[in-house]
Amino acid sequence: MRRSNDSASTDVRALKIGSKVRELRQQNQYTLQDVAAKTGLSKPFLSQIENDHVVPPVATLLKLARAFNVGLAHFFQGEVDSEKKISVTRRTELVRMERRPHHRKGEVNYIYESLETKKPTKHMEPFLVEFPPQDTSDMVFVSHDGEEFLHLLEGTLEFRSVDRVEVLEAGDSIYFESDLSHSFRCLGEKSAKAVVVVWSR
Repeated sequence: MRRSNDSASTDVRALKIGSKVRELRQQNQYTLQDVAAKTGLSKPFLSQIENDHVVPPVATLLKLARAFNVGLAHFFQGEVDSEKKISVTRRTELVRMERRPHHRKGEVNYIYESLETKKPTKHMEPFLVEFPPQDTSDMVFVSHDGEEFLHLLEGTLEFRSVDRVEVLEAGDSIYFESDLSHSFRCLGEKSAKAVVVVWSR
């Protein structure tokens, strides 16, 4: 069942991603400028993340995780039973990460849920991602270390890199190196949905 925006926002606040970023920065005795230099993210954007004014996209969280030497799961989990060899995440434990109601130009506008939130050390990060319809002019290109796999469940999705455009239909998959500048956009009237697995080197 689809959760309401209000309950989703409550879930996001409960994660305290901004507080976790600030805590990691302070533990490492980094200034905002230090983190900006390590991630390539701007100081104002980092400040907005720490103050929970923006919901950071996956590519941003990957850069922060690498800078702080933690797994991406660190930002999604509560208390963790470390080093379990098997981790099960129930449907009721998924947290829907939505953009703010007033989406600003230059922000990635997809919606995602982390499908594994408990294992702190892992090489793959699985997500369920929803891509709302948008114009080409609103596409935001990102890049990060690692590789990425996407399997489209519903809708029609366009993948773009600097020199390639691919249109994916439900049932299609794409695998690519994530350091390519890339973006996706939904071509249909309804949102496209996909399972995305990110492998971070």
